[in-house]
Amino acid sequence: MSVPKKWYLPPASFAALENYGIVILIMALMIGASGLAAKLRLPVPVLLIIVGMVAGFIPAIPAMMLDPHIIMLVFLPPLLYDAAFNISFKDFRTNINTIGTLAIGLVFITTLGIAAAAHYLIPGISWPLGFVLGAILSATDAVAAIGITKGLHLSRNTVTILEGESLVNDASALVAYRFAVAAVTGVVFVWWHATLTFLLVLGGGFLVGFVIAKALTFVLRWFRGNRQVIIALLLLTPFVAYLLAEQLKVSGVIAVVVLGLSMARLSREKFPEQLKDQSRNFWDMIIFLLNGLIFVLIGLQFPIVWKHTSPAERWPHIGYAAVITIVALGIRLVRVFLQQVNLERAFSRKRRVNPEALFDSGTSFIISWAGMRGIVSLAIAIGVPETLDNGRPFPMRNDIIFLTIAVVVLSLVGQGLTLPWVVTRFGKPKTQS
Repeated sequence: MSVPKKWYLPPASFAALENYGIVILIMALMIGASGLAAKLRLPVPVLLIIVGMVAGFIPAIPAMMLDPHIIMLVFLPPLLYDAAFNISFKDFRTNINTIGTLAIGLVFITTLGIAAAAHYLIPGISWPLGFVLGAILSATDAVAAIGITKGLHLSRNTVTILEGESLVNDASALVAYRFAVAAVTGVVFVWWHATLTFLLVLGGGFLVGFVIAKALTFVLRWFRGNRQVIIALLLLTPFVAYLLAEQLKVSGVIAVVVLGLSMARLSREKFPEQLKDQSRNFWDMIIFLLNGLIFVLIGLQFPIVWKHTSPAERWPHIGYAAVITIVALGIRLVRVFLQQVNLERAFSRKRRVNPEALFDSGTSFIISWAGMRGIVSLAIAIGVPETLDNGRPFPMRNDIIFLTIAVVVLSLVGQGLTLPWVVTRFGKPKTQS
């Protein structure tokens, strides 16, 4: 994926790490804001985004546009792996119907809804460009879901649905995005070809993750007496799974998720307690740093696009982003409530529905409100190609990036700040186990 040259500033590039002082400053801001958020009882990701936005407007801090390659290859694999590792496979299987409905069906419905809103609302947005924007913003974010719902004492099933959906839906969004970009170049959309490609991408990712999990299980048994080697292998393998899957043109996201679920089962059944504790402490620190950096960097993106957008377009684009955020949330509300009704009907007709998979209207509202866009949407948007195959500039590319960043910030800050109230108002007093 390419990066917009006029916004990407190598002297301050986070990817190149050429300005160590700025990187250390960002780390210090992240650690300080994380501690302050706990004191103020605010969602940590929300405060980190706000800190990043404020820091981005300070003239002394150079602009640092995210490199999508860094996000997809460095940040995403360990974060996805850790999230999958901590999901109960039993709970995941119990809620697989809801997870699949939201991670696949809802992604494509949201893509269509956002495309329609953008086409009829924003001047110059054609249907193909609307579908590009819709695909970019169609998936909720695993990092955001975990970071913002942490400590809210949601029920175990609610957490599993949110995390499971956001772990799987990136693959659906990436496939939708690929076909949307092809439509912009004039390629005719063929339903059967798109469906077959989607199944191959998901199935291939599952196969890669499964094979690597089996291979890693064998290797870990071989080195079972060496804890340092075991922990190092557990850290390295998510990157291997992701890279191998992407090289094979299948879903690296699904490969990492399958690997994480498999290793979680192996850990519970085979790992000694001391190794579990040592590995957990190591991973907790890695994930804390990666999570914090991600949200500060999200905040830093907004001042960049704000400064590189003409004053006449800034506020109209913010208004468009607000409408798109509301549209996406509205579509999600309707689909989650329909899923609740469908499960209840199937259960009442004595179909094969696990009673633990059922949820009430309050839970439906919480699941809907907790669906926020995040870092993967940003990485995809920044990776929109600069030119078409014929050499002409990709139409409205900068507008798509601005709208994406604005929607991400609005959803994370708006829904993130109000989510604790929503949980208190609509949730039941349950303790997450």
